Amino acid sequence: MTTYPTGESSRRLSESSLSVQRWRQDRGNGLSPQAFLQDINGEDLARFLGWFSIGLGITEVFAPGALARLLGVKKRPALFGFLGIREITAGIGILTVRRPGIWLWSRVGGDMMDLALLGLALAFARGTRGRVGAVTAAVAGVTALDLLCSEQLTDGVGRGGAIRTGRSIHVNRSPEEVYNFWKNCENFPRFMYHLESVRMAGDKRSHWVAKAPAGMKVEWDAETTQDIPNERIAWRSLEGSTVSNSGEVRFERGPSGRGTIVRVAVEYRTPAGPIGAAVAKLFGREPGQQIKQDLRRFKQLMEAGEILTTEGQPAGRARSTSLKFDASSRRSAHAKGAFERSEAFQKEERL
Repeated sequence: MTTYPTGESSRRLSESSLSVQRWRQDRGNGLSPQAFLQDINGEDLARFLGWFSIGLGITEVFAPGALARLLGVKKRPALFGFLGIREITAGIGILTVRRPGIWLWSRVGGDMMDLALLGLALAFARGTRGRVGAVTAAVAGVTALDLLCSEQLTDGVGRGGAIRTGRSIHVNRSPEEVYNFWKNCENFPRFMYHLESVRMAGDKRSHWVAKAPAGMKVEWDAETTQDIPNERIAWRSLEGSTVSNSGEVRFERGPSGRGTIVRVAVEYRTPAGPIGAAVAKLFGREPGQQIKQDLRRFKQLMEAGEILTTEGQPAGRARSTSLKFDASSRRSAHAKGAFERSEAFQKEERL
């Protein structure tokens, strides 16, 4: 798949029985409980943290005395009011923006402040040391969740300059159907428009060719590192490939057994020089957004048998009834126009 990050894939808390079962299996293979935490669905966790932040903030603003008694600390209305406004602001930001990563990181910063204040309270606590210690431990646990969620929902640069990101989508088809389609990597160019071709070169190896600006092509070889039928496929590029990348896709049965939740995580490193510049343009400034668009087309292909488009239609509304769709269409049209202008300019330069 395109090189996008491999932020770790996430899994739903509501499907805890399956997650716990897999964690036990992983533990038998030497993995730690942290590996289980990595399977938590980042988007669901972000919504929970957003509402939790708002609820806590309201309590701090309107009931500081009761909260102080519960925590075992002195009542300080001004301080609690400041902390409450901070929590409410962060919660609203998480719940209302399309990319809540910055607001989640603001929660991490707030958690550090809370831990510092609780550390001071613990040092001077008399008779309530146990209660303050328990609260400190709870806040540390919430901090861990904030960190986990922030990392999952933030596209960024990892160790060694690696770019990582990931997205998920619900497809109204069984895990078996979705897995069988995805397993054949030669299907990828049908919904990943930046790919020109993907060809199997052996039992677990494949050769990828991606389109790049100015008529350039970027090629690399990859191998499948793990293939669990109907559950997970993982891959990585071979050593010496132009584009160093790795990733995984997971297939989870949807709520109440309806459909499949597809989770994709990718990580890649771009080379230096002209090839690296072409790769950077190929994957754009928002690799996560590209994966999101790929998954939307994949969903249409699996559910409708084709990718729906309004191109070439002689009639119809100038705008759809969906503002979200209109915005996405404008972004795609703008990106396509910019790409064509760049190609034309570079052709003129060569002439």
